[in-house]
Amino acid sequence: MLTVRHLTKSYRSAQEQVAVLRGVDLDVAAGESVALTGESGSGKSTLLHLIAGLDQADGGDITLENVVTTGLPDAARAALRRDRLGLVFQQFNLIPSLNVADNLAFQSRIAGRHDAVWQDELVERLGLAALLKRYPEQLSGGQQQRVAIGRALASKPLLLLADEPTGNLDEETADSVLSLARDLVARTGCGFLMVTHSARLAATLDRQVQLHAGLIR
Repeated sequence: MLTVRHLTKSYRSAQEQVAVLRGVDLDVAAGESVALTGESGSGKSTLLHLIAGLDQADGGDITLENVVTTGLPDAARAALRRDRLGLVFQQFNLIPSLNVADNLAFQSRIAGRHDAVWQDELVERLGLAALLKRYPEQLSGGQQQRVAIGRALASKPLLLLADEPTGNLDEETADSVLSLARDLVARTGCGFLMVTHSARLAATLDRQVQLHAGLIR
């Protein structure tokens, strides 16, 4: 599903170039869930942003379902995110002018994969039934996080990328969210890559990898 080879990325800080990723290799198979761990500042979020096509790598290749995505133009990367990826990042990125119900359905509709029965299940399991007519500004941080997670899952993506998706959630809701993600993997065979600092949550996924000194180990 996902193959990353020799991926490098550097940023300029003050007067020096800081190498964040120094040749990352990573595979996520169809139907596999992988936890990505590592110290704060180790480049985990950078790696997810590169896989999602939100930034360009300095070198190396990213392949998603036999399509090399590195070097694609902006429009092609945007289409990739719309049609193939589910993204849950630390910024919720909900659409302020849409209520919860429409935010949940937004990506699945534009990707042509809206499934009303699946969305109803997401609403129930994420505890969103009483919030469907509210707008993002009327929600707490934890409620917005649940909506963002539901939106990413609703489109039944080929690859689900999540950066600390349970950071604003209590332990019970966090467990429910990961259960939903594992259900999606089991039902559709999508890949799931999650950044987490929680050893407990990481242990619930199929495999754990660590990013250290710019490399996966």
